[in-house]
Amino acid sequence: MERLQQGDGKSRTGQEFLTFALGAEEYGIDILKVQEIRGYEKVTHIVNAPGFIKGVINLRGTIVPIIDLRLKFALGSAEYTAFTVVIILNVSSRVVGVVVDSVSDVIQLDPEDIREAPALSSTDLDTRFIRGLATLGERMVILMDIEALMSSPDMALTGNAPAAHGADAA
Repeated sequence: MERLQQGDGKSRTGQEFLTFALGAEEYGIDILKVQEIRGYEKVTHIVNAPGFIKGVINLRGTIVPIIDLRLKFALGSAEYTAFTVVIILNVSSRVVGVVVDSVSDVIQLDPEDIREAPALSSTDLDTRFIRGLATLGERMVILMDIEALMSSPDMALTGNAPAAHGADAA
């Protein structure tokens, strides 16, 4: 992996993450999964799609499903502003767009900068899609496992998802 020189003079090898806001929290995803960032635009709605799937867009001839992460994670109603963006991702050879409140920046993290998400078995907190937590000064960044999220049964957007058929599929 390439060694990068940080502003503090320390040489670092790490992984880069694109950070973005969802509600009051800051999240990060592996920059290598990001294809492009676009302003939010009108989507074509799909009948009977779950509420968090806003619809699809035509991106240079490719039909791209658009998922609103605020709705997916039950972070309140989605409000689309001039700062709302769609991050186009390439996940398991599939192109998917995710709507976020705003994009912050790209950060570099060494493996020792990433902490495991706390296991809170007494709550409904689902940590399957959390890769870890990183602290940057006063900022806490929740690192998402976008592959796990997109291959989950309720998303079924990649080839890794088990098929959910019938009423007994959960």
